[in-house]
Amino acid sequence: MSVLQARDLYRFFHTETDEVIALHGVSLDADSGELVVVLGPSGSGKSTLLACLGGIDEPDGGAVYACGERMSHRPEREKASLRARRFGIVMQSDNLVAHLTVRDNVTLASRLGGSRASPADALGRLGIAERSWAMPAERSGGEAVRAAVAAAVAKRPAIVLADEPTAEVDDDAETGIADLMREVAASGAAVVVATHSRHLADRADRVLHLRDGVIDG
Repeated sequence: MSVLQARDLYRFFHTETDEVIALHGVSLDADSGELVVVLGPSGSGKSTLLACLGGIDEPDGGAVYACGERMSHRPEREKASLRARRFGIVMQSDNLVAHLTVRDNVTLASRLGGSRASPADALGRLGIAERSWAMPAERSGGEAVRAAVAAAVAKRPAIVLADEPTAEVDDDAETGIADLMREVAASGAAVVVATHSRHLADRADRVLHLRDGVIDG
């Protein structure tokens, strides 16, 4: 069953002299229990696609539906509510609340999603439990990414979106994140990951290739 649907997404950005087409009629479905990996070079539109899927950015054309509810082209307050209830999201920046510890960030994400799950499991699986009382600014880039992944999955969302979750981590952490994404999908979530990582692609149920704003397979 498709819990995330995107239909004919277009996104344009304007410069002083030109118009850049970041997404050009992109459509995709992600089913419950499925790990979908979107591969593509830098500048291909991967981050823009995930931002539109999560309602963080608004497509100029087309629409996104999450768990049967329209995400795009509706008031921000309604989109934020839908994100909190249905999504776990890892973007490339601004994933954590700066004045909360890592553990408190994960707990907050769980509570906003209506879950009472303990943060300990996700933190332990990603190898950051021992320093979970540190503030986000006190973590390395790789630790911050793993903390953001833990926050995204701890509330057991219906949909997980992750933008380059292994970009700043070492090989062991990359394996841990890839394994966790596979397990989150196996537990029933629809997981969409934008990445360069073949490690993640090898664990995917489906791999889509995005180039110049177009999915070609």
